[in-house]
Amino acid sequence: MDWNKDHVRETMLSLETAAFQSARDVYLDYVSTARLDRSEPIENDEHAQAEIASDLAEALDDTLHDYTDKLAKLRTIDFGPKSEVSEGALVKLSGRYFVIAVSTSKFTCQGRELMGISTMAPIFEAIEGATVGETVEFNGRRIVVEEVA
Repeated sequence: MDWNKDHVRETMLSLETAAFQSARDVYLDYVSTARLDRSEPIENDEHAQAEIASDLAEALDDTLHDYTDKLAKLRTIDFGPKSEVSEGALVKLSGRYFVIAVSTSKFTCQGRELMGISTMAPIFEAIEGATVGETVEFNGRRIVVEEVA
């Protein structure tokens, strides 16, 4: 298939930006519930709820940083044509399409279902440098690299 990889990148950026905004909204909601009104007496259960909300906000803060990192990486990756599996490649393995960039959920672009794979993913280590027609082994399974773009 003739891929418009700029369109793939823009789709990934759009989806990750929307996920970031959603996580940010949840984060801000939790942060607002973690604040206590110091002008009034504080009940024990209010204090406990605020502590739980604070802990959740901290966990969500990590998620926001992850999305920020993903967005920055997507903006800097070279999505140019590739002849072997490397960062920025679009790869077909066992009938499924993957973008070597950042980890994502499945998404649809150009009428095909894709999924983003990070270069930190174990499968990337198995397929890195492979070319079309090569067979690689991952978790005891043999996988044929069907397409690289």
